[in-house]
Amino acid sequence: MIATRACDFSSAVTIPIFNFFSLSLNPNIIHSSLIHHRSSSSRRSLRRLSFSRNETQSFPLSFAASHRSSRTSVKHVAGTNQTIEVYDFGDLESARNDLRNVASRRVETDVEVREIEDLPEEWRRSKLAWLCKEVPSHKAVTLVRLLNAQKKWVRQEDATYISLHCTRIRENETGFRVYRWMTQQNWYRFDFGLATKLADFLGKERKFTKCREVFDDIMNQGRVPSESTFHILVVAYLSSSEEGCFQEACSVYNRMIQLGGYKPRLSLHNSLFRALVSKQGGPSSDDVKQAEFIFHNVVTTGLEVQKDIYSGLVWLHSCQDEVDIERVNSLREEMRKAGFEESKEVVVSLLRAYAKEGGVEEAERTWLELLGLDCGVPSQAFVYKMEAYAKVGDFARALEIFREMEKHLGGATVSGYHKIIEVVCKVHQAELAESLLEEFVETGKKQLLPSYVEIVKMYFGLDLHEKLEMAFVECLDKCQPNQTIYNIYLDSLVNVGNLEKAGDVFDEMNNNVAINVNARSCNTVLKGYLDSGNHVKAKKIYELMSLKKYEVESPLMEKLDYILSLVRKEVKKPLSMKLSKEQREVLVGLLLGGLRVESDKERKSHKIMFEFREKSQAHLILKQHIHDQFREWLPHSKEDDIPFEFSSISHSCFGFYADNFWPNGRPEIPKLIHRWLLPESLAYWYMYSGYRTSSGDIILRLKGTVEGVEKVVKALRAKSIECRVKKKGNVFWIGLQGTNSGLFWKLIEPHVLEDMKDHLRPAYEATDNDGNKENKIETFDTSFDKND
Repeated sequence: MIATRACDFSSAVTIPIFNFFSLSLNPNIIHSSLIHHRSSSSRRSLRRLSFSRNETQSFPLSFAASHRSSRTSVKHVAGTNQTIEVYDFGDLESARNDLRNVASRRVETDVEVREIEDLPEEWRRSKLAWLCKEVPSHKAVTLVRLLNAQKKWVRQEDATYISLHCTRIRENETGFRVYRWMTQQNWYRFDFGLATKLADFLGKERKFTKCREVFDDIMNQGRVPSESTFHILVVAYLSSSEEGCFQEACSVYNRMIQLGGYKPRLSLHNSLFRALVSKQGGPSSDDVKQAEFIFHNVVTTGLEVQKDIYSGLVWLHSCQDEVDIERVNSLREEMRKAGFEESKEVVVSLLRAYAKEGGVEEAERTWLELLGLDCGVPSQAFVYKMEAYAKVGDFARALEIFREMEKHLGGATVSGYHKIIEVVCKVHQAELAESLLEEFVETGKKQLLPSYVEIVKMYFGLDLHEKLEMAFVECLDKCQPNQTIYNIYLDSLVNVGNLEKAGDVFDEMNNNVAINVNARSCNTVLKGYLDSGNHVKAKKIYELMSLKKYEVESPLMEKLDYILSLVRKEVKKPLSMKLSKEQREVLVGLLLGGLRVESDKERKSHKIMFEFREKSQAHLILKQHIHDQFREWLPHSKEDDIPFEFSSISHSCFGFYADNFWPNGRPEIPKLIHRWLLPESLAYWYMYSGYRTSSGDIILRLKGTVEGVEKVVKALRAKSIECRVKKKGNVFWIGLQGTNSGLFWKLIEPHVLEDMKDHLRPAYEATDNDGNKENKIETFDTSFDKND
């Protein structure tokens, strides 16, 4: 009988590379031991296999090197008005290395199996030795077939031995496949030790998806995973840059403390906090709550609170719409007691916080502190100071600060122009705003649209409709306008009674996918037609709103009810909580492309998480279209600007998609996917997560299992489209090369948005296989890689 520990960690840390230990580096030694039989009287009947401290499995050095730098910096985000301070709270490697010390506090998790020589039947010894040799050499599908062929004699003890053998020879993924095959057998009984060992080894290889599967198996059995498993899974999630991994890391970390009652090492706290303040986009209120929870755990467990933790917390609070000044001052006081001096980043964060509150005196005092540091004044500090005076209505002082910014930096920044134009427009200083906008245009800087929006808002408030129209036309010439500025121009045309031109502008918006109409623009035009007595056009607008399921404003609804009653028609309720056929097909395509579904604990209510990439022009167009298409399923918002991440309301109608595409909170390809791959679904899959290569081919991104991907490939082949597949990480890439890309495009082109066709159209046409044209194409592997 052999007892193997689930994990064993070295207590000494000498290199910044995270290692874990295997039983043997030479598979031949294990194979020979499997077939070499000794007399049971000449050896001990029970032996414990330990992990050698000199035999390690390591993370790639390139990955380790990417986390070694330790610094604090300030970064300006391209295309935005914000500055992000990036803090470093220690290497992620330190969190990995600390795992070696976790072993002293973990729950004992032994896996007991009989040694192969102890088996009484010679045929079983031979077959088990043969399986141990054959199983690691096969891929997933063949491996399952191989094990299914041995069902008659394989027992749990035999399968456990094979799985452990795979981990000893570093075939951890093969060991997982054997374990997953075990769980599907009727004789399987849960083995906590085996599950813990597999989860730990998979997590150390950054195969977080499979590690999470085993982790969930442990939880579903009513058991609490060991501390090492929690720690490893959090580190594995933090090591990935994929969407959603950070949220999962926070979830596992919270469970580790609240459910397991464990006290993580300081390195894990710091690594999670570092990832929190370094994430893209502005920090939300949930991020602040998570940061405060990490800070609370560090303090209550008696660990050392580093300076960057205080700095990061102050920065997170200062980025909120409503700043908790008392909490910020409390953190400053704790910093002083701990002997930390306030850095430039902390002072800038304080300036931002006071500016949002309109505290001019505090802002001036903080400004003097910043000058006293003698380390340079960042451009955003001038913007925050302008904002502080703008809050109290002192636009003259804000203008003086803007001029100081020009002298100090040798020219104002884009965010500086945006802020000062916004300030003077709010106080209706038209001439000053015009001169500042002219200066802004002459600088040759881009991102003029926010300033034009402020200008036309001011003109609308001053009833300067002619100037508003001139500014709108100038905006069309100098930058790409959006729905917001079109809506303001539409309001102006309706106010002056120019309904004919308003109708033309409305039609232009409706026909342009990049702009499109929304509930506000529809209600604006509807009001104009109702007030002018043009009931025919009013009915057409109402029918369009019913089709798009927009809500009619209550004052307009009363007039509309009266008009429709004259022709004995009842006003239909525009809102109907039922997915249309087009919406269902669109969702299938987006879910294949990586769209997420979140469910409540009872899995009775679900919501769709729409996420788009800020730097993608295709996603910028698609975002507007999807937001408009699913408007009735989105929470009501008065904001015209559509965020790059938004979610639907929670509803049971999304249950079908949650059960088929996101069972157990993880992406999966449904068994009946071949029935749902309609042309429109394929088009939205391509628009959302597909690419056209430099050689003109098409590649599609897909997450799921090998079996699921095979079903998609078979469905495409059924449409006479051949494809090749390559796996990178836990993502599959489906390549459509040559004329196959042309056949695919011919199938989906009617459903691709007009503004995206030029970006996505392949270089090949759908021709017969006998065509003589031959182009160079990129190569895709026909086999699946072994990477997770």
